[in-house]
Formats: sequence, C-alpha cells, structure tokens
Amino acid sequence: MKVGIIGSGTMGSGIAQVAATSGCKVKLYDTNQAALDKAKMALEKILNRLVEKTRIDEAEKLRIQNNILYVDNLKELSDSSLTIEAIIENLDIKKNLFSELESYVSKDCIIASNTSSLSIASIASSLQKPERCIGIHFFNPAPLMKLVEVIPAIQTSKEVLDKSIKTISNWKKTVAVAKDTPGFIVNRVARPFYGEALRIYEEGIADFATIDYSLKAIGGFRMGPFELMDFIGNDVNYTVTETVFSAFYFDPRYKPAFTQKRFAEAGYLGRKSGKGYYDYTEGAVKSEPNQDKVLAQQIFDRILVMLINEAADALFLNIASAEDIDNAMTKGVNYPKGLLAWADEKGINWCVEKLDNLYNEYHEDRYRCSPMLRKMNRENKSFFN
Repeated sequence: MKVGIIGSGTMGSGIAQVAATSGCKVKLYDTNQAALDKAKMALEKILNRLVEKTRIDEAEKLRIQNNILYVDNLKELSDSSLTIEAIIENLDIKKNLFSELESYVSKDCIIASNTSSLSIASIASSLQKPERCIGIHFFNPAPLMKLVEVIPAIQTSKEVLDKSIKTISNWKKTVAVAKDTPGFIVNRVARPFYGEALRIYEEGIADFATIDYSLKAIGGFRMGPFELMDFIGNDVNYTVTETVFSAFYFDPRYKPAFTQKRFAEAGYLGRKSGKGYYDYTEGAVKSEPNQDKVLAQQIFDRILVMLINEAADALFLNIASAEDIDNAMTKGVNYPKGLLAWADEKGINWCVEKLDNLYNEYHEDRYRCSPMLRKMNRENKSFFN
C-alpha cells in the first residue's frame, strides 16, 4: 500500500514510522526541507535506540528507513491510495490543502485528517468527492500509543470507513470509531480530568500537588492533572478546552478555567517553558502534597464521577460504543481502567448520588447527571455485566 503523510512534525513522522513498519511505501511530505531533514534524523535516532534495546535488528531498521521517501512537492503523493494530513489545527489551511491534494491523487484515494478536534464534515466539504474523506486520529507518540480514533463524516462512504478500519487494524492499532462531534471520544471525555481539578483548586480545597497525589495514590493514574497539563503545555491544553467549549455552544460542562488562562498568559506553559503549575528550573523546591487519605478520596471521587458522567453521556448520545469509549481512554490516554467499567465497579447508584450531591451543592448545569446513568440506575443495569 502506498501512503502519503502530510506534515513532518512529531505526529506526521510518527504516523510515517507506523505505516512504514507495517510494510507500506510511505512518502512524507513537507514544504520545509529543513523539517524533512530533521524528521529523517529523528527517525534514525529512534530506530538506533530500538536496535540498542534489541527490539529490532539492523535489517529491520533499514527496511523501515527504505520504506519512507521524504518529498517537498505535494504532487509526489499522486500515487497514494491513502493520505493522512498532520498539520496545524486550522480549518481553512486544511481545507485549502485538501482541495489542492484532490487535484493530484486518484479518484479512489482516501483523504484523511489527523485533526483532534475539528469537524471532519467541514474538512470534507472542501473536496469534489467528500465521500472519500475521513478522520484518522492518532495519539502522541504515534508509534507507542495503541489507539486510533476513526471518525467518519456524514459524507463518508461505508467503503471508505471499512477500508480505513481495516488499514489501521493492519497497522496493529486498536480502532475506536467515533461520531464526528467536537473532541471525538478522548478529548471530549477527558475534559473533567483537567477542568474539575482546576475547579477544586480554584475553590481552595487543595493545591496542585495534593490534587495530583489523590489521582495517583487513590486512582492509579500515572500522572496527575497538573503534571499532565505541564507535560502537554498549558497553552495547548487551554486552546483545546476553549475549542471544545465553543464547539458545544458554551455548554457549562466544558467551561475553561481562569487559572489555566492566566498561567498561559503569564508564559507558564509547563515543562517546555521551565515553569507551569510546578517549577522545573534547576534547584527548585518540589511541592509536597497533603497526604490526608480522606481529602485524597474526596478529590478523586469528585473527578472520577465527572469523568464517568462524560463517558456515559458520550454513550447516551451515540458518540461511540461502550467498548470503544473504554478502549479510547485506556489505550489513548493510559487511564488505569475504562470509565464505564469503573462505573460498574463503583455502582451506578454511587455515580448518580455523587452527581446529585454536587448538583444540589452548586446548582450548576455542569454537574447534571447523564440521563443514561439515571435510566440504568432505575432499571438496575450496568454497562458490561
């Protein structure tokens, strides 16, 4: 299979590596020759590390490298049967690119976007044959993360959806099919992990370190929300939150936090700037959490039930199947358990009571309980059992 990847940044290069490893002939395109050279050197470094760790041998390294051709002319992708763009998250730029790309590729070529939050239907509208367009959303780093969200637009043909699922499955990835709605599965369902943590901080209930401690010590998360926001970048995470909030017609559940906005405005972007919610400069004193178990449990329960509510609502609105929602969260963002499985474990009644208590306390629509949870509680049902 011949695959064209557009954009040689971290994501584009990662997708190229995945496809090449699976035996596809890949052309990695970028307008910037320096960026292409950087991508080629980065892949060499990654593959050398894999050889050192005996994950692959020299022959396999050469096979993967020989499967990737670096090109700086979009017309070079004309023989591709699948193209995936991984460029800047700007709708107009993507639409202009797709419109030009369509004039070069065959009528059967699938044209896919790796967007994490933009409308696939809107991107598809730039094409003469919108039925060939689909969302294929990888997670960073693409070679390591098992999940890929596949998002058909309302224009996407069943043939293109089936071919895309088969191709990504052949690349040894777990596919989660999602409806074309803002944030798809992961970026929608994960919002409370950050949003509710920020709210708890703004209410003065706990500091950053204590909130992070509660998610790791009680919940088994690898990173707490503030550590993760510092890792992602406060500017990036805030922009996604703002985009999802706007796309959902300003639903209070997705409301951004002033704390994050101010940190981003101050240039406290996290690890990449040396300072975020934590100070990463040399010699900085590490923040110590309050390890009170009762407080930690309260914080964890509040964030968990908000995540469960979001997952249940995604199922209620047919965004994806229960299996795909849980796969998305465990394989896309490394959650220790699927949220719907976690709801079964805690008990649906526990979820409804926790949410109703929050709503009764705040009377904010942000804490409304999903009709899915209410119905299941009334009928004494669970998601999987």
